[in-house]
Amino acid sequence: MKIICTSDIHGKSEKINKLADVQADLIIVAGDLTNFGHKNKAMEILKSLQQIGKVLAVHGNCDYADVEETLSEIGVNLHSKGVEIGGIGFFGVGGSSLTPFNTPQEYSEEEIKKALLKGYEMVADLEVKVLVSHSPPVNTTVDKTSSGFNAGSEAVRKFIEEYQPNLVICGHIHEAKGKDMIGRTLVVNPGPLHHGFALAHIDDGSIDIEFHKL
Repeated sequence: MKIICTSDIHGKSEKINKLADVQADLIIVAGDLTNFGHKNKAMEILKSLQQIGKVLAVHGNCDYADVEETLSEIGVNLHSKGVEIGGIGFFGVGGSSLTPFNTPQEYSEEEIKKALLKGYEMVADLEVKVLVSHSPPVNTTVDKTSSGFNAGSEAVRKFIEEYQPNLVICGHIHEAKGKDMIGRTLVVNPGPLHHGFALAHIDDGSIDIEFHKL
């Protein structure tokens, strides 16, 4: 399976059409479809993505609550949910851990843990599992801000350490584009879409990541 991994679109839809040139089976968006936007803006972004291919997504901390409702209404929401596609289990958690900025969708670490477990239970029996989280796990190369602060989620990291999903796709920290490992788990932050995307190749549990510019 080939997956276009992106995050932090923030309402900037002008580069979405360039993804049409990429051959992939699925598009995953790890949050922040809008920049403090609501349902109408999210639908504009989602319709553009769905013209290219099948989409799964979580909301980000800069998306208002009706964005998550919209994701559920059109059947692409992974927050507190798990789905199977092509024998692979996808599950997720949206929003972010608490920030100093009081953004629209922030959760306590306990709420993040509960959402992760609820989604995981729906795909636990599948051999290959992919976690989609807007917040990256804390203390990695993919959660480090430009000031050197690790801004990821404790709950996401603890979950990965215990359950070891095959792949984690995250976002939130724009400048932390890249990949890291936690045990056997590959963690990828594709960076904001206006900078590019990552292409994940999953073949019998083997995972390869390519980073592309747009």
